[in-house]
Amino acid sequence: MAKVLVVAEQRDGRLKKSSFELLGASSAAGNETHAILLGEGVAALGKELGQYGAKTVHVADSPALKFYTGEAHAKIILDFAKSQGFDVILGSHTPTGRDLMPRIAAGLNVGLASDCTSLKFEGNKIKVRRPVYAGKATAEVEFIGNGPQMASFRPNALGVPKPDTGKSAEVANLSPATSGFKTKVSDVAKGASGRPDVTEAAIVVSGGRAMKNAENFKILEEMADVLGAAVGASRAAVDSGFRPHRDQVGQTGKVVSPALYIACGISGAIQHLAGMRTSKVIVAINTDPEAPIFQIADYGVVADLFAEVPLLTAEFKKLKEH
Repeated sequence: MAKVLVVAEQRDGRLKKSSFELLGASSAAGNETHAILLGEGVAALGKELGQYGAKTVHVADSPALKFYTGEAHAKIILDFAKSQGFDVILGSHTPTGRDLMPRIAAGLNVGLASDCTSLKFEGNKIKVRRPVYAGKATAEVEFIGNGPQMASFRPNALGVPKPDTGKSAEVANLSPATSGFKTKVSDVAKGASGRPDVTEAAIVVSGGRAMKNAENFKILEEMADVLGAAVGASRAAVDSGFRPHRDQVGQTGKVVSPALYIACGISGAIQHLAGMRTSKVIVAINTDPEAPIFQIADYGVVADLFAEVPLLTAEFKKLKEH
């Protein structure tokens, strides 16, 4: 049995599903599972974390922690981890986790396995798998030496367990120093989209350069609204100004692993495949039967997306109605 710390993430008072995945994987292995949560007005979220397997939730609740800053969050978590002697520290490979986890690992002088897609506990040791060579292969990683074993995991890779409403966690309040840092975030400007983020969504509908312009993404948005999906884009579409960078899926964008990925007019350059090839089911729509995307697609449709997508949207609507 290992003593495990899960770095829980929240945004605007809502916990990230990826944190539930990590708690579920640790508690299912019978570990002593702790969670640490930072923010403002987040103390009440400890109960929810307990339903997913946290034994104790350590909360740093302060107006100074309302917005994420790598300097402050890493220092607080690092100081706490040093005092507790954890065997394993787990985090999410989200935009926040990609900044935060390496800072903690550097402070502890230990290695970090990032962007992992599987987790196995063996006593107080872990083995993880992570994609290498742009997703063409996976490497099994074991940890040697002293200090906590640290890994970050791709959202949707481990699966969210069902919450046990009969479970609760002990909430321990932390009172760390929150002043004297060199950086401070005063405000965050948010986009107007009400759709889920591509890294968290169970379904992602993405478009490529073949969409031709930003206006044409409306047909993908209509499909996404029916499916409750996020809308993504290839780097070519983002570079052409069709979508904002926050929607970019790929090696230089966001890495996703949804239950269903629908690629519309995306040829399948290796940089894009690296960001979505671990999706559970991949559907590709492209006029070129030789497009690389078809090599990894579970289902391929050789057709004009402007004719095919509206037909699929209509069929999805019928299925929802019945």
